[in-house]
Amino acid sequence: MRDTVFDLLPAKFSRLFNIGRLDAQTEGLLLITNDGELAQRLTHPRYKIQKEYEVTLDRPWDNALAPKLLRGIFLDGQRATIARLHPLSPTLLRVVLLQGIKRQIRRMFRAVGYRVKHLVRIRIGDLRLGDLPRGRWRALTQRDLECLEGRAPASRGATSQRIHAQG
Repeated sequence: MRDTVFDLLPAKFSRLFNIGRLDAQTEGLLLITNDGELAQRLTHPRYKIQKEYEVTLDRPWDNALAPKLLRGIFLDGQRATIARLHPLSPTLLRVVLLQGIKRQIRRMFRAVGYRVKHLVRIRIGDLRLGDLPRGRWRALTQRDLECLEGRAPASRGATSQRIHAQG
């Protein structure tokens, strides 16, 4: 049986909800909370919360394919779209999603002829992963919570009951 992000947390954290998922090949920001209302607000598509990723491709990106990903590709009977796509280098892109279909980024890039070599979620809403090491977690600050609720600009502090982990 494979370890999960919950195996990284102290036993005192029980009855938690994860906000979004990361597959076994993806790493980065994962929010975990005991606040079901917050989890609903951050995951339900009607709230259009941005999730930003750094995507490393197997070969240089052809920007002529960007409109196809922005218009959308059908996955599991629904149109999967990328809200924003920004090249950082020939093989490294920043991608923003407003929806979360299973393995969406990998499947969309595969549909246009690319293989995703590395995928990291770096932001949910206005909260950024920052320099939190892989396999570590920290409690969110009050400012982080206000940021997630859209009431304050992002910060990188620590301490509260809600946590995020990189796995």
